[in-house]
Amino acid sequence: MKRLLLLPALLAATLAHTQAETPLDTLPYTPSLDVTAMDRSADPCDDLYRYACGAWTKTNPIPADQSRWSVYAKMANENQRYLWGVLNKLGDASPERTPAQTKLGDYFATCMDEGAVQAAGLKPLQPLLDRIAALGHKRDLPALLAELQLAAGGERFFFDFSAGQDFADATRQIAFATAGGLGLPDRDYYLKRDAKTLKIRAAYEAHVARMFELLGEPPAAARAAARSVLATETVLARASLSKVDKRDPYKTFHVVDAAGLKALTPGFDWPSYQAALGTTPWHARYNVTEPAFFKAFAARLKAMSLVDLKTYLRWQLASSLSPALDNAFVQANFDFYGQTLTGTPQLKPRWKRCVQLVDLQLGEALGQEFVARNFTPDLKDATVQMTVEIQAAMARSIDSLTWMSAETKARAHAKLKTIVNKVGYPERWRDYTVLAVQRGDFLGNVMRGNAFEHRRQLAKIGQPLDRGEWHMTPQTVNAYYDAQMNDINFPAGVLQPPLYDPRMDEAPNYGNTGGTIGHELTHGFDDEGRQFDAQGNLKSWWTKKDNQAFEKRAACVADQYAQYPVIDDIKINSKLTLGEDLADLGGLVLAWEAWKAHMKGRTLESRDGMTPEQRFFVGFAQWDCADARPEQLRVQAKVDPHSPAKWRINGVVVNMPEFEKAFNCKPGAKLVKPAGQHCKVW
Repeated sequence: MKRLLLLPALLAATLAHTQAETPLDTLPYTPSLDVTAMDRSADPCDDLYRYACGAWTKTNPIPADQSRWSVYAKMANENQRYLWGVLNKLGDASPERTPAQTKLGDYFATCMDEGAVQAAGLKPLQPLLDRIAALGHKRDLPALLAELQLAAGGERFFFDFSAGQDFADATRQIAFATAGGLGLPDRDYYLKRDAKTLKIRAAYEAHVARMFELLGEPPAAARAAARSVLATETVLARASLSKVDKRDPYKTFHVVDAAGLKALTPGFDWPSYQAALGTTPWHARYNVTEPAFFKAFAARLKAMSLVDLKTYLRWQLASSLSPALDNAFVQANFDFYGQTLTGTPQLKPRWKRCVQLVDLQLGEALGQEFVARNFTPDLKDATVQMTVEIQAAMARSIDSLTWMSAETKARAHAKLKTIVNKVGYPERWRDYTVLAVQRGDFLGNVMRGNAFEHRRQLAKIGQPLDRGEWHMTPQTVNAYYDAQMNDINFPAGVLQPPLYDPRMDEAPNYGNTGGTIGHELTHGFDDEGRQFDAQGNLKSWWTKKDNQAFEKRAACVADQYAQYPVIDDIKINSKLTLGEDLADLGGLVLAWEAWKAHMKGRTLESRDGMTPEQRFFVGFAQWDCADARPEQLRVQAKVDPHSPAKWRINGVVVNMPEFEKAFNCKPGAKLVKPAGQHCKVW
């Protein structure tokens, strides 16, 4: 009862905070080790996460427009507010704007013109709705499907078709046919029958019906249409791989030729489909990621009436583009995906949604504006140096492994040496010249942006690999490793305080950003990444004995995390999170070794009542100070390959004797394991 009484006051406070947000001229500063975020009443040997972050959630309540809040999310929000200011200025039709700036400003200004979007209503979507209504025979579906996928994004319309690196030869790009077609975030939402899942599924069906009402259907017809959609999506879900299975690259690599593709999906005209996409329909090599799914798709397509098929297409079109339609569609979309599914009380303000759209569709043009103002050559050089040091620590780690043979070590070194470090931004910026942005045509801009990106991807099929390409924009607060590119990528957005802080001493920077660099590097050698060789090919480079030794050590981590609770009676699905858990652990071990080597011969000073070693671990812990709504945690447990924040910190340091020594932890403390029981792979 007490929580319920406090909740309205909390919402009022966060609502006022959200409404008071204004554009930023500069990015705000928070130190990478923030002593005000700590709870020093906690014993770090029992709960480092609470010790480092215990006061953070008190001063950083989850905003009303968020399902979770964290150091990363707060940084991303501040980046958005900064870019809001940039785009506001570019929205003024000044003759001094470059062509790229004109596109950015016109796109944003058009998105922000809510009155025009309201006045337009469904008119901008009507031509595509009319195309669906005019479908007279299933044989005409492939061309229509291509048109809808180009305009609204691919994967919601049964499946996605794009380019990808060949798992057998990473230097070439081939066509990928990927399972899709679902409106809920995971197959389990369609198949499980526990009370919470049934409640979500019923709410989803009601949401689909509501969308059909907005499209003009009477309530009874809308409910019937929703039942039809759910029936089709359930068939597709039943034939889809689980999230865990999708982590196994061997389960998503099934090469067929054109005849093999046709045999999987009798009745679907792939040449007509590909011709409508604008790609040559003669590709000799396709990766069908889930053959069973495509067989089920073909069977369902055959069984569906023309009316049911049109109903499904109308739903996916309206749902996919609802954020670009009038307020009734936007609100209905949020009511389910925001409030019901993740517990978010309030829709994001329009400026934030518009910045996100610009980032999505003109991201590297916007990135040039961000980098020019916030990412200096000195910052890039410092990050590159840290990356090189952590790679050197990895090389020493490989040499020291007692469980790995010399043969496998040589191949591990070969892979490590070929990893490419990408820091800040791409060397060659993406060209948006052919993307037409028309001031005053919001939905048209969104659909042309979707089509631009889809065609850009399709054009890669049959072409040599561009190893300079990035899959995140420079302003993104995140980082990633690409197993087939064999590169680690750190956008400029993640290399700002409080994550990387040039004003701070080295200890928290190595614990924080160093841990992130080590994390991404370790992904090349986690349970999934290790299956790709130095060239990015899916090819075993392990001896049988070494493979078994790795799996034994990885199982130690999986068994540990499987015991950790998420919410209610739900525990971490450690088969889903294993790659991230291994990377968290390996990354901090490498960061520690790199920091010690970097500081060799230097005097280490205590600050803020903490030794340098303690500052390293607190700096590490504070990268993920976070909180989440219960609904969001339930979704996360199903679909997120990352463990909850607390366990990404405590679950790592419990395996590091260096942590025990730094805080003088005694046997019996919660984060102390008996000697010989620590999990360690790299």
